Parts: sequence; C-alpha cells; structure tokens
Amino acid sequence: MAHFEIDQLVQSLHAVRREWRESQNRSQEPGGRELPSREAVAQALEQLKGALFPMRLGPHDLRQESEDLYVGHTLDLALHTLMAQAQLELRASARQHGLPSDADPHRQAQSAIQTFARALPQIRRLLDSDVLAAYRGDPAARSVDEVLLCYPGVLAMIHHRIAHQLYGLGLPLLARIAAELAHGQTGIDIHPGARIGAGFFIDHGTGVVIGETAVIGERVRVYQAVTLGAKRFPTDAEGVLQKGLPRHPVVEDDVVIYAGATVLGRVRLGRGAVIGGNVWLTHDVPAGGHVSQAVARGGSAAELGTEAAR
Repeated sequence: MAHFEIDQLVQSLHAVRREWRESQNRSQEPGGRELPSREAVAQALEQLKGALFPMRLGPHDLRQESEDLYVGHTLDLALHTLMAQAQLELRASARQHGLPSDADPHRQAQSAIQTFARALPQIRRLLDSDVLAAYRGDPAARSVDEVLLCYPGVLAMIHHRIAHQLYGLGLPLLARIAAELAHGQTGIDIHPGARIGAGFFIDHGTGVVIGETAVIGERVRVYQAVTLGAKRFPTDAEGVLQKGLPRHPVVEDDVVIYAGATVLGRVRLGRGAVIGGNVWLTHDVPAGGHVSQAVARGGSAAELGTEAAR
C-alpha cells in the first residue's frame, strides 16, 4: 500500500494559502465560506430551468395537474439558494472594496433576488422567442420541443437570460458562474453583461464568443465559431486595463453572421446586414449590407451596400 506524507502536504498547502492571502490582503478573513459555491448556483439553475419549463425540463414523472405545485416549491428552493449565494458575494465584495461595516448584505441580497424573481415571467417570454427563432430558422428542427430539449444554443440562452438579470442586479460573480456553467456544457461563451434582444438564434453554436459590452438587437442569427469581440484593450497611465468601456460590436435587428466570422471593436452592423463565413471585420456595415471575404479584404465601405446584388 502506498504511503503519502499527508501531514507534510497539509502543512505545505497551508503555507501556500497563507502566502496567497497575505499577498491579497486577505489574512483577516472570517471563518466559514467567503464566496458563492458553483455547486449551489448550478443546483439553483437546474431548479430555475425546471420552474421555467416544468413539463419539458422538470421532473420526468411530473403531471400537468401538479405543475403549479411543483413550480411553487421549486422556485422557493431556488430563490432561497440564490439569496444565500448573493449574500456571500455581496459580503465579499464589500470587504474587497472597503465598504462601510454597517452595510447589510442580507437586506441587499433579499432585495436583489426579489427583483430577480419578479423578472422570471419576462425571462420566460424572451426564451419562448429564442425557441421559436431556432425552430423557424433551422429546417432540421422538427418541433419546438426538440429545440428546447436538444439545442445547445437554447441552453446557452436560458443561462444567459438568467445570468444577464443577475448581472444587472449587481451580482456579477453569480452571473459569471451561471454563464460559465453553460459555456462548459455547450462551448458557447456569452458574457452575462451582453445585451441580447428577443428571438436570438445560435445555430450549432460551438466556439461562439460574445463579449461583455456587445449589444444585439432582435431576430439576430449567428452560426458556430462567430466572435463578437474587442479590437483593443485600453489601459490607463499606469498600464492597467480599463474595465467596463464599450469595446464590443453593436448588432442591429435581423442581422445574420455566418460561421467563423470575427467582428471586433465597437463597430455597428446595420439592420438586415449579412456577414459571410470566415470574415474578419473591424469596420461598420450599413443596413442591408452584405460582406464576403473578398469585400472584407479589399472592398470599401461604399461597396458593402451593393454586394447583395452581386
């Protein structure tokens, strides 16, 4: 039987943790868990998905006559879990930013999750529009039920609609955990800060990246390996990255972006524009413009509007 020097390993790991905490000014942390739990957030998200779509994503033996009872019980569990995790995030954030000790994270968490709960019907309406967009936009889709149960783009959007609401309520860590859980399952990376309108359809989806300050209109469709990213990362006088600045694309209504396209910077894709596959784009596209690889390499902005006729 193998022998491991467990006591020595414990002491060495303790020393490494102490070094890290001292370097991060965290040596006076209170006892108990200090940050939200991925496992708890994941559990709450599974419960929320079941409450939003009980007869499709709820328990396999649920009957319609018990639907409301299940939704009420499940929501109560999920929202209380989220409130506890929100309290942990808010308390940690207050310590990190040196906020006054009289701040009440419990009251703040309760208020945030109550607001989140009131938004759930609108989240469900937005998700219905995403499911319909996927069904109508994919000739291989046989039913809206197939889309909801099977499509990775829809799963990513369920997580994003929830995460975006949490992000807007001042809970960016909970939001990021929710987003990364979907990223791990689908390969679709949507920052919870991205603003996405109704009827959004991600076809296939693997490798899609949508940045924090991206703004996407209604009825937009993107394919696999599309990136809506930043062109550059401004720094301050000391070389520190400036966070929160608008740096990702604005995509207006009814735009289609085909597989492998990369759109960088605060550019605007006008309503009804079509961006071809594998295009690398760092400039605006007018409404109705079509961009192919050839135009992206050598065409001028004036040519974009006539590309559709070619």
